[in-house]
Amino acid sequence: MGNSDSKLNFRKAVIQLTTKTQPVEATDDAFWDQFWADTATTVQDVFALVPAAEIRAVREESPSNLATLCYKAVEKLVQAAESGCSSEKEKQIVLNCSRMLTRILPYIFEDQDWRGFFWSTVPGAGRAGTDEMDDDEGARPLAESLLLAIADLLFCPDFTVHSHRRGPDAAEDMQTIDSCEYIWEAGVGFAQSPPLNYIHDLNRTELLRLLLTCFSEAMYLPPTSDNNILNPWVTFFCSTENRHALPLFTSLVNVVCAYDPVGYGIPYNHLLFSDYREQLVEQAVQILIVSLEHEGGGAAQRPPSPSCMEDQDCVGPDNLFVNYLSRIHREEDYDFVLKGLARLLVNPLMQTYLPNSTKKIQFHQELLVLFWKLCDFNKKFLFFVLKSSDVLDILVPILFYLNDARADQSRVGLMHIGVFILLLLSGERNFGVRLNKPYSVHVPMDIPVFTGTHADLLIVVFHKIITSGHQRLQPLFDCLLTIVVNVSPYLKSISMVAANKLLHLLEAFSTHWFLFSASQNHHLVFFLLEAFNNIIQYQFDGNCNLVYAIIRKRNVFHQLANLQSDPVSIQKALQRKKKSPDAITGISRTSSQETVSMEGSRPAVPAEPGTLKTSLVAIPAIDKLTEKSQVSEDGTMVTVSKMDSLCASHPGPQTEQSSAAGASDTESVSGRDNEDVFYTEAEMERRRMSNASSTISCNSQSHWVPTPDWVLSWKCKLPLQTIMRLLQVLVPQVEKICIDKGLTDESEILKFLQHGTLVGLLPVPHPILIRKYQANAGTAMWFRTYMWGVVYLRNVDPPIWYDTDVRLFEIQKM
Repeated sequence: MGNSDSKLNFRKAVIQLTTKTQPVEATDDAFWDQFWADTATTVQDVFALVPAAEIRAVREESPSNLATLCYKAVEKLVQAAESGCSSEKEKQIVLNCSRMLTRILPYIFEDQDWRGFFWSTVPGAGRAGTDEMDDDEGARPLAESLLLAIADLLFCPDFTVHSHRRGPDAAEDMQTIDSCEYIWEAGVGFAQSPPLNYIHDLNRTELLRLLLTCFSEAMYLPPTSDNNILNPWVTFFCSTENRHALPLFTSLVNVVCAYDPVGYGIPYNHLLFSDYREQLVEQAVQILIVSLEHEGGGAAQRPPSPSCMEDQDCVGPDNLFVNYLSRIHREEDYDFVLKGLARLLVNPLMQTYLPNSTKKIQFHQELLVLFWKLCDFNKKFLFFVLKSSDVLDILVPILFYLNDARADQSRVGLMHIGVFILLLLSGERNFGVRLNKPYSVHVPMDIPVFTGTHADLLIVVFHKIITSGHQRLQPLFDCLLTIVVNVSPYLKSISMVAANKLLHLLEAFSTHWFLFSASQNHHLVFFLLEAFNNIIQYQFDGNCNLVYAIIRKRNVFHQLANLQSDPVSIQKALQRKKKSPDAITGISRTSSQETVSMEGSRPAVPAEPGTLKTSLVAIPAIDKLTEKSQVSEDGTMVTVSKMDSLCASHPGPQTEQSSAAGASDTESVSGRDNEDVFYTEAEMERRRMSNASSTISCNSQSHWVPTPDWVLSWKCKLPLQTIMRLLQVLVPQVEKICIDKGLTDESEILKFLQHGTLVGLLPVPHPILIRKYQANAGTAMWFRTYMWGVVYLRNVDPPIWYDTDVRLFEIQKM
């Protein structure tokens, strides 16, 4: 039968289904087989030939026919999984049923009345022909039968895995097969690399797409801060009921981390074969990130230990994927995973050297979520990452993506995940130490040319985000500066470019109109002062550039110390703001070093008109995102209790509610007393409308008025003593040298500062405070909405969820 005839017959069957008002019997195989037998349709064909309106019409007007269609499709998959899917016809039926269910499931999920359908058994739905299924199997909910069939089919010899048969008659029994021997790729816990087979890759991709569609029920439920509500599809699939959980988890991890977009080492080879593998890798990483769901409450039960993974004697969560991820422990496995993720993350950055020689991957957001989950669930992996300079192979691409996305409001979620990862890493001392490695890679970035370390790169990129990113990034300023504060005690030598950037930020944030524009803005000044204090107290030797920059900008510190807080001064400052509402600082956004950008760089550009973006829930404030730890003399961390930090002599940003970090992707919600806010759709729409005309000071605070008492409440706590003492000692010395030697060359001054010392002249060093990321319900919900938003927007061919009634987020056109 020709392909066009096949499509025509398929279309006729769809029309018959939508026009039949009487229920079609489940036993009418001649009718139902039209949907999957003898048809050579692609998944794109199925989406074109089964319009959304017709699926909804069947759902509303002939519900029993839709129920039977789903049941029959699942029945075919179950039969194929049991038989081993040996004939070409059976393989075609499996693919057609998968495509049909992928098309229909989102319309089942969008209707609340239908959502329980797959979790019920189908009474009397024609169990004829399935007598060999025992009563237990027969009583399974449809969802469980479907998920177990998909798992079996993913390890089906000659369909999705390479057969181990010794001869033509030695058929492999699907019920006794040890799928640990059929893991798809070498890597974690598996040494053999099976031969590449693009047909197997395509078939795996189709089944994983169906699996991802099953898991996507989460998209059709509104966001909730209750972290105990788990996705029933994921919960069952990642439970001990699924005998393939371990080999599948291992296959997914290994396929992702072993993938080389260059074409397995040969430039341009991707044009020949790696397209199929890339589709598989994309689906694999998406399945991984949405499967790795941690239970919110209760002690987790330990599952039986599978034989094919080195087991550690530990109790783990019920979700086996989370359990296996947390139990990876061999250094060679960590090395394989880290190098694989770094290779993929850096791939889009390397395009300028051999044009078009590598395939430019698009799934970096999913990779960042996977890296996040690895660090979050496996602390030994996090310490391995920080143990060597390999962490910089993750840092550089993250900074590249942050810099590249800063002007694009459709990529605000990418900005958040990148900053969250850096916040997590910055809580560990080793990260700050690693940043001292010289930066010599020179990825093409639209930032000033500088010579220095990875710390300089981080500071220069953060400065660029703050001064030339779009205004919806203001909620991240607290996080960005917290990262700088966390690493500051370990930075041995900041370049002149980076030092000037930090001073420029202080100058920007300490302008009177900015300080008085919102109740939280002064926190940014506290963060910067704390970073300067850490560097002066712990890394004075080697930081002559920063000391020189502080001396040059000493007026900023004097103005802060003498900040006027009377009503007239406050009003005058706010009047100045009205005259220049556009700039964040009221001063130049650029400084003298920004004339030359790195070679090969392109400016960050906003999204094209018509680009889709998904909304995000609010993120918690910085003091909810982090907990403070004090570094003791032996280098260990001691958690600082809330009461201790309230009584600390340097309260700064940590004792007053900080919510510049606590915003949704639509605006800062600074006045919300640190609640983890989840907006209803109507509320989000109202906020979006009010945000349309807002300036950097954020309209949500328009009712708030700065008072003299409020200014005094934090002005007296500004940690200026160390810097003022430094200025008091060094400024007269520098001025004397300039007069005595008639110096105008700053290199001589720097040489003097380099050999200077302030031992015994500064106040007693304050304890180092590190703000470590801590998980909470607010960030868990943020990750869920972000992750599913990415999955929604990335699956456009076919557009699985497009135009269905998702509730987890809103779809907006830029």
